[in-house]
Amino acid sequence: MTTEQKSAIEKEIEGLKAILTGDMFQDMETRDKIHNLEMQLKGVKPMDSHFDCIGCGS
Repeated sequence: MTTEQKSAIEKEIEGLKAILTGDMFQDMETRDKIHNLEMQLKGVKPMDSHFDCIGCGS
């Protein structure tokens, strides 16, 4: 992953965090997107899974 890609993902995460309302149900989809982007940024995925986020249930 290039520095530009990391920067773009970080900016997208910041933008998503800015729209969080504090309501768990309303924020669920946004938090899921943030979680997926953070996993991409860290280069991780659930153990024993070749699919991103299938193993953790997000």
